[in-house]
Amino acid sequence: MSNRELSDPITMRLPTDVLAEMEEIAAICGRTRSWVFVRALKSYLAAEGREIIEIDRARRDVEAGNGHDLDDVIDELEGIVKGAAA
Repeated sequence: MSNRELSDPITMRLPTDVLAEMEEIAAICGRTRSWVFVRALKSYLAAEGREIIEIDRARRDVEAGNGHDLDDVIDELEGIVKGAAA
């Protein structure tokens, strides 16, 4: 069993088909519904959730002026390519 600190219990409503799948997976794995739910959340956070956070950070960087104009970047790259071809 994990020694991780746990939150207070939370309550949420799920579509019955989602709950049925979670219960089936839990039974097959010999785990609790909570275990399945935490695994699903971790998977979401590692993929789509991480992407949302990264996009938000990038948006804040641009708003703070920490970005580059795309046309300037393209011009610089074209100069590099032309220089390499010479």
